[in-house]
Amino acid sequence: MSWKNNINGFRSYLMLERNLSENSIESYVRDVNKLVYFLEMNDNRVSVKKINTSDLTAFIRWVAEIGMSASSQSRIISGIKAFFRYLILENIISNDPSTLIEGPKKGLKIPETLSIEEIDQIINAIDLSHPQGQRNKAIIETLYGCGLRVSELINLKMSNWYKKDGFIKVIGKGDKERLIPIGNITAKVLNIYVNEVRCHLSIQKGQEDYIFLSKRGKYLSRISIFNIVKELAEKAQIKKNISPHTFRHSFATELIERGANLRAVQEMLGHESITTTQLYTHINKEFLRQSIISHHPRS
Repeated sequence: MSWKNNINGFRSYLMLERNLSENSIESYVRDVNKLVYFLEMNDNRVSVKKINTSDLTAFIRWVAEIGMSASSQSRIISGIKAFFRYLILENIISNDPSTLIEGPKKGLKIPETLSIEEIDQIINAIDLSHPQGQRNKAIIETLYGCGLRVSELINLKMSNWYKKDGFIKVIGKGDKERLIPIGNITAKVLNIYVNEVRCHLSIQKGQEDYIFLSKRGKYLSRISIFNIVKELAEKAQIKKNISPHTFRHSFATELIERGANLRAVQEMLGHESITTTQLYTHINKEFLRQSIISHHPRS
């Protein structure tokens, strides 16, 4: 049986035997389709019966690299495990390759960041002779200059860019809106892209308001952004394991190290809890050491 047939069987199993809601069923099916997409993207045509733990481990690593949160990763792993349990029940496979797959620990950990020099290396690696180069430069500058999540970047709208006021309105997690100030450099690069590249695209119907578009005039997916960042990092010879989310971490770290108010940074990042924002105060130990030496009365 093909992946498609097995997924259709899985859908029926979830509906008829597990009695799950339509939303839950669609969520499970989407998780399995992500696995299929990953395998096809890597030209891995392995069948359901031959997939192994190494294939699944590579998939989980990729899910983490494209910037999905720990809770999203856990949900995807849960969906994949449910799929392979179904295959065992139906005697389609005899061994479950997902048994040893573990979800990410949800505790806070210090994220990877980029220095200003590394950011410049990545931007300098962009080929600006192509229209997509101008777009990619605007993408990197916006990720770093505004500290956006990938989902916020790809859904950024022309109608939510208040040029005169110097702000962009972003729809974050839980559909919460927030205003983020946009710096001069980011605004300048965005204007170049919009006025010299985007205006020449044949934009597909319904996509007219999205700022960042493919050369076919369609809004970009989060995977497209992930691939753009990975290719540029490789071209710039950055050895760190970075993703689009790395620019958000770097944005927050730079602000805090330069003395920005923690509450202001929390607002710009759209964190519900100040505890999440405080994570960035632990990144640069040397910065903290120098701060204490400079300001503590016993130093």
